[in-house]
Amino acid sequence: MAQRSYLLGLIGEGVRPSLTPPMHEQEGAAQNLRYVYRPIDLTELQLSAADVGRLLRHGIELGFDAFNITHPCKRIVLDYLDDVDPAAQRLGACNTVLIRNGNLIGYNTDRSGFASGLQFVLPNAELHDVVLLGAGGAGSAVADALVGAGVSRLSIIDPEPERGEGLIDQLYAASSADHDLEIRIGAPDDAAAWLTNATGLVNASPIGMFSHPGMPVAPDALHSGLWVADIVYRPAETALIHAARGLGCEVMPGKAMAVGQAADTFQLVTGLQPDRTRMREHLDALIDEEELQGRFKEQA
Repeated sequence: MAQRSYLLGLIGEGVRPSLTPPMHEQEGAAQNLRYVYRPIDLTELQLSAADVGRLLRHGIELGFDAFNITHPCKRIVLDYLDDVDPAAQRLGACNTVLIRNGNLIGYNTDRSGFASGLQFVLPNAELHDVVLLGAGGAGSAVADALVGAGVSRLSIIDPEPERGEGLIDQLYAASSADHDLEIRIGAPDDAAAWLTNATGLVNASPIGMFSHPGMPVAPDALHSGLWVADIVYRPAETALIHAARGLGCEVMPGKAMAVGQAADTFQLVTGLQPDRTRMREHLDALIDEEELQGRFKEQA
């Protein structure tokens, strides 16, 4: 019998440099799978987010097994799916589409990826009072994961507080009947005061990325009683994680969510359990190589 093979794609703008395809392919090779994963860059192809439906239908015709979906298609893709997992439906965003018997089935492994990363890296994180920075697509997935993990008070901060307000019904719907949950929404000016008594901080904003350097909160707002998580993984250690580590905080760098998301997608596609430690080590090597090449380019 011929060995089963897997063909995946990543649809989004500017995805050519993504580290997700090599991370998947390496894990596939480690499990002796024929596993190919290709970026489908809307920018290079001069396509818009609205073309995602057409690309998915072509994917069915061309024999793809699944797609990851990223910016700016995570919400619009829902209009083109045949079935949607309840978590993705609740979030109003999908980042993983499986093709099964000609049908397109949507999932959200941003949510599960953050949840599994938190459980793996910070299994004893105190969830009494958590501050979340960012209420966009990634922030909504992280907020949902935090509620699922049992946070008691979730303080969501966004430059556009109305985005946080839009999450409230979704988050209460995600909580169980016996979950004593408080949600409050604020603007960046509220961060310092809310962090004073907080037990955890999560950055789900783009601040800290190579393209958006800096700290999402003032350094003096941090304290040693916090655990601190970031979803940014390029650079591998953001200014926020570096500052928190210096204070003695337990930290969860962004690569934990990146690995969790990739591992959960790999399991959905193949039905096989990925080795998350191996995937984390491979992502570390990819990031190290990328950052080393960057330094060489700067010196040239």
